[in-house]
Amino acid sequence: MTKRPLVIAHRGASGYRPEHSRAAYELAIELGADALEPDIVSTRDGVLVLRHDNEISGTTDIATNPKFADRKTTKVVDGVELTGWFIEDFTWDELAKVRTMERLPKLRRGSTTFIGGGGILRLTDLLELIDAADRPIMLVAEIKHPTYFASIGLHLDEMFAAVMADWATPTNLVVESFEQSVLGKIRARGIPGHYVFLADDEGSPADLVAAMGAKAPSYAEHLTNEGLARLALSVDGVSVAKSLILKTDDEGHVIGTTDLVARAHALGLTAWTFTLRAENHFLAPNLRKGKADNMYGDWRREFRLIMDTGIDGVFADQPDLALQARDTEPTVVGPA
Repeated sequence: MTKRPLVIAHRGASGYRPEHSRAAYELAIELGADALEPDIVSTRDGVLVLRHDNEISGTTDIATNPKFADRKTTKVVDGVELTGWFIEDFTWDELAKVRTMERLPKLRRGSTTFIGGGGILRLTDLLELIDAADRPIMLVAEIKHPTYFASIGLHLDEMFAAVMADWATPTNLVVESFEQSVLGKIRARGIPGHYVFLADDEGSPADLVAAMGAKAPSYAEHLTNEGLARLALSVDGVSVAKSLILKTDDEGHVIGTTDLVARAHALGLTAWTFTLRAENHFLAPNLRKGKADNMYGDWRREFRLIMDTGIDGVFADQPDLALQARDTEPTVVGPA
């Protein structure tokens, strides 16, 4: 690991460029990010590509392409019904013609100028960008919806291991997922790296729901002391929603931090959090400035408060701001 916390460019520098685009990753490298975080899904013909969701109408121009109009469909993914265009219904040759676009145009208007500025990237394309960089950069790879993809015959653990076999080392790769089972499968295939279980602030892991139904343990149960101790037997770290790190009052104002990082560290786990974002829309009421959701609030206070917990890694849409916050003195949060 580098200087703590590791600053991970979330889907590239996605606060400035369309997420998962070449421009976003290139800018993240330029801004000094320690690591790059792609979300990994698969095409119909088994090519691993970088998209946060397998439904891609919100992040590409596919919905406006008349050639693909008949591909619109409705599916249930991890218990959620979605309608749109799904990555697994296309070959890579087809997707190579699709352009990326900004997912949050009302919040990130500047990024909308990059609509059509680049296509979907493959995992191998990102590895080439990392290899070409003038300094070491880690890959923090999130395996998305592995149980769902396995149900349609696309085994992400097998495909990911095949791509990473000759690239990964113990120090250049972090593998993460909201499904612990896929982490074990990839590790069993001999891929070196640091393995991190992702936990949201509500719900249960999709692999456990598929196996156990309503009896599946929640993410909250995984983060009790007993749950963390069980995780420590098979993973190296946990990464949680920032709402589980920040302590708030009844009005949603940030008033401090929880003990989750300390409890994870006490059990030998690294602790990470997602996602640091500068816009008012993503900040607590007492950290906002002005009324517009797209204006930057007092992001530095939130970022530093989280970093002061001793956290090992932070995911940031604006990695340059996270780096600035990391290099400032510890702070406290009080009444605005």
